[in-house]
Amino acid sequence: MALADCDRVSEIRIRGWQHAYRGLLPQSYLDGLGVEADAERRRARFAQGDGSVVNLVAEQEGKVLGWAAYGPYRDAEVRTRDAELYALYADPAHLGAGVGRGLLTEAVERCSPYPRMYLWVLRDNAPARRF
Repeated sequence: MALADCDRVSEIRIRGWQHAYRGLLPQSYLDGLGVEADAERRRARFAQGDGSVVNLVAEQEGKVLGWAAYGPYRDAEVRTRDAELYALYADPAHLGAGVGRGLLTEAVERCSPYPRMYLWVLRDNAPARRF
């Protein structure tokens, strides 16, 4: 991922939340999510990153279709030797096209030196659990 991808990644993340968490989180919360604010935070984090969090994008013909982020597992404030997949989102218009699977495969491969890789999913998010 490059700094120039932050706006598109934020668009995918926000639209992904609004799609995936409909009926699982309050609709007023989902409606209040903003791409611009998310992109601003993402650019700031990206610029200040220390390399411990890796952001991946999936592209087709120069357009970002998905995003994943991974890094050290967060067990409260304790750092472990494990990895965690923090996020994985595909543009809702491209669900089922292999974007998420490709990002997951790449993240798992890159995390192979870690003993374990964790991923947290909302209990009631059946599509994510199946994936």
